[in-house]
Amino acid sequence: MNDTFLDKLSKHILAQYKDHLQEIIIVLPNKRAKVFLLDALHNHTNQTIFAPQIISIEDLIQEISGIRSIDAIEILFEFYDIYTKITPLEEVQPFTTFSNWAKTLLQDFNEIDRYLLDPNFVFSYLKDIEALKRWDLQPKDTTSLIDNNLLFWKKIPEYYTSLYTHLKNKKCGYQGLIYRESIALLKDYSNKINNKKLIFAGFNALNQAEEKIILHLISNEQASIYWDIDAHFISNPYHDAGLFIRRFKNQWKNYVTQPFEWISEDFQQEKNIQIIGTPKTIGQAKITGKIVEEIISIDSNSTKTAIILGDENLLIPILYALPNSVNALNITMGYSGKNNPAQLLISKLFKLHTNAVNRNASHYTLYYKEVLEILNHPLVEPYLQVDELIQTIHNNNFTFFSIETLFRLKEEKYPNQKNTFFDLIFLKWENDPISILNRISNILVSIKSFLNNENEEEKISKTFVYALYKVINQLINYCDKHANKINDTETLYDIYKQIIDLAEVSFEGEPLTGLQIMGVLESRVLDFENIIITSVNEGKFPSGKSQNSFIPYDVKRELGLPTYKEKDAIYSYHFYHLLHRAKNIYLLYNSDNEGIDAGEKSRFITQLEIEKQPKHILSHKIYNAVLPEKAYNAVQVPKSDLLMERLQEIATEKGFSPSSLTSYIRNPIQFYFQRVLRINEMDEVEENIAVNTLGTIIHEVLEVLYYPYLNKYLSIKDIEEMLLKIDAITLEKFKLVYKEGEIKKGKNLLAFEVAKRNIYNFLQVEKNTVEAGEAVKIIALEEKIETLLEDERLPYPIKIAGNVDRIELRGNVIRIIDYKTGKVDGNALKINDFEALTSDIKNEKIIQLLCYALMFRNKPEYDSYPIEAGIISFKNMKAGFMPFGLGKGRGVIPQTMITNEMLEAFKTEIISLILEILNQQKPLKESI
Repeated sequence: MNDTFLDKLSKHILAQYKDHLQEIIIVLPNKRAKVFLLDALHNHTNQTIFAPQIISIEDLIQEISGIRSIDAIEILFEFYDIYTKITPLEEVQPFTTFSNWAKTLLQDFNEIDRYLLDPNFVFSYLKDIEALKRWDLQPKDTTSLIDNNLLFWKKIPEYYTSLYTHLKNKKCGYQGLIYRESIALLKDYSNKINNKKLIFAGFNALNQAEEKIILHLISNEQASIYWDIDAHFISNPYHDAGLFIRRFKNQWKNYVTQPFEWISEDFQQEKNIQIIGTPKTIGQAKITGKIVEEIISIDSNSTKTAIILGDENLLIPILYALPNSVNALNITMGYSGKNNPAQLLISKLFKLHTNAVNRNASHYTLYYKEVLEILNHPLVEPYLQVDELIQTIHNNNFTFFSIETLFRLKEEKYPNQKNTFFDLIFLKWENDPISILNRISNILVSIKSFLNNENEEEKISKTFVYALYKVINQLINYCDKHANKINDTETLYDIYKQIIDLAEVSFEGEPLTGLQIMGVLESRVLDFENIIITSVNEGKFPSGKSQNSFIPYDVKRELGLPTYKEKDAIYSYHFYHLLHRAKNIYLLYNSDNEGIDAGEKSRFITQLEIEKQPKHILSHKIYNAVLPEKAYNAVQVPKSDLLMERLQEIATEKGFSPSSLTSYIRNPIQFYFQRVLRINEMDEVEENIAVNTLGTIIHEVLEVLYYPYLNKYLSIKDIEEMLLKIDAITLEKFKLVYKEGEIKKGKNLLAFEVAKRNIYNFLQVEKNTVEAGEAVKIIALEEKIETLLEDERLPYPIKIAGNVDRIELRGNVIRIIDYKTGKVDGNALKINDFEALTSDIKNEKIIQLLCYALMFRNKPEYDSYPIEAGIISFKNMKAGFMPFGLGKGRGVIPQTMITNEMLEAFKTEIISLILEILNQQKPLKESI
């Protein structure tokens, strides 16, 4: 690689100022470049020297003005102080409302000051524009909203002047104020530095204040400036990468007599540029890892390689995707405080406690999901050890419950066990920000004490916890200083969210060795041989149009303030500067332009392709995820000896139930998990009553209602008595089955009413049949029945067992009834013959009914009665009892009485199914 910009600068400084390096001050665009410049100076000298002073432009401005910079939150508080002093008491807005518009206004103050505009002129101009918008309104036609809006624009100059004076007196301020004050004190600074000389290097876009400072020092021969621009960009009047430097070259008077330094011709040199598109963001991380592996396999010195993240959210996926061959790594960017695991825990705590107060301040009502999110958080769960409490919440359908209930449950499960950590997390929050913050601080200290320094993962967790601990301490300081502004939990949480946006977790590393990973701004003035740039998409690189300002676009253009056009030009310079001296360039972009995480190829890529240089080798590839020939391979479980033993145990002891046989037909793997391995779905809290829960409740209510009338003929009086008990018994069963679930409102109340209506309709149908003269005698309710299949085709006798909902004697016919809460069509219970009955899951209801008939036929006392088996569907009550029938089709009258011949034919089918289940040569294979 040719000399980098910092190499060139180092050689020039050592040649010009070798004997008096202490008399120069090198000013760079950012602090990050200082380390790399010192390294370049070290590489170009073979003797021990004192390094020159190297500072960033912001440090220089603060030094000239004598004013320190304070963070955005602190400025917001200072502004609120001023606002409350100059606003009538009855018009003062709460801090949270004020901060919504004040942040935007402060940004505009900052821009106006950085570009040295007359604030009174700007604000007067904006007020006149607002007034002109309503020029046609008579005074009587205006509303208070319009009047307040115009009043706001009239007050802005007063806000600005008061805040500016206040901050200036306190010797602190926002960036724009510091710039404006530095211009006023520039001559004093110029006199103070005596013989020292400033060297500005690597700049591109300058605001008016920076331009004025640099020009003043150059005209006094106290400074020189070195640009880093390629001839291709500065000579092309339409290329955005040279927009600013071209203007400086043409407008600065010193370039009439002095040379413009430095213009290079590196961009036109040989470059291998690979443009790689891949769907979605995560694909870019995977491809980046592969590219790094290829580069390292050719040259193990990864210091020459940099990954530039167009989207900084890609940092973690890229770290996971890097190959093991990367032995050293330097990340010159912070990890977003928003994604800090400790921060996510504290956000959940704020959510839990603020929502608890908002729901019911006196009872402090908690929501189960918010409680479980905290109990299962990786920084809480291992140290609280309250698994039984979590299971109790799941099992009992707790949805909303008081804080007292939570502590009662905890005491029941862990009697006389003090758990300070649990108390810190869940005890009520007082409406006092300082006490809340102290509680959070104690929680973080507790978590720190649980973490072990020996474990690498826990060391990282401790770093995250410490980063947040510093933020909480900062908040405590704010609360101490501004107690009158942060006086409730809501305001505290609002400030917390703003601070956490600014808080980053820094990575440790050796900046000069290993693979470099950085954001776009961190790459300024740095050059690398191999460059991988991710997220080269519109909206990311460049960042696109976003205007968070009260000043309209056309006014900004007129006043010379930067707009999205200038912002795009800055990104253009950064992009092309990265390519400037690189030899191998990889531009990755998201090729998926639809749906979530979509992107459009950046204009910079199109520009590179259209304006292709003769020596550039451009290649364009699209990588798609490798799609397997099959979307999914079915699970297959061979029948081992152990599995065969378990199947025999089921077949001979517990027995195959009708539902387990239909489960096998539906999906043998489901049968394997649920029946063989006995793995059931985990109990979860049902916020809304599930269909199967509703079915269970209806079954149990009918059992309780009918039980007193077992083995007797039903009378109209019996059914009327049952009708009177529906409400009480349904409520009792709801509470028993649904436990602590809420049934007095919402969907659950509707489900409760539906259950009652279904039972009422069922009893009305029953009453009508009795009134019509039918004799109905209940023989069994929810009774377990079984039979033993003995056949020479079977390896051993097989038990079939199950619970039948209801068996009745109606007239002279035994009816076996299965209740269904879903809708069932009577035609689904008809077949023409028994062939292949057990091979199709759509016959599952017929198989269940015939299994019940087969088992019941075993009872000798009812041997002489004919049998019917059918379904009563609560969603098809008009159909009444729908029996199984042999024979279907137009004009065919099905045979509904189940004969011994039918049962024998069915038995053959069941034996065939059981033989398949017990066949060791046939594995259990998933149905897809």
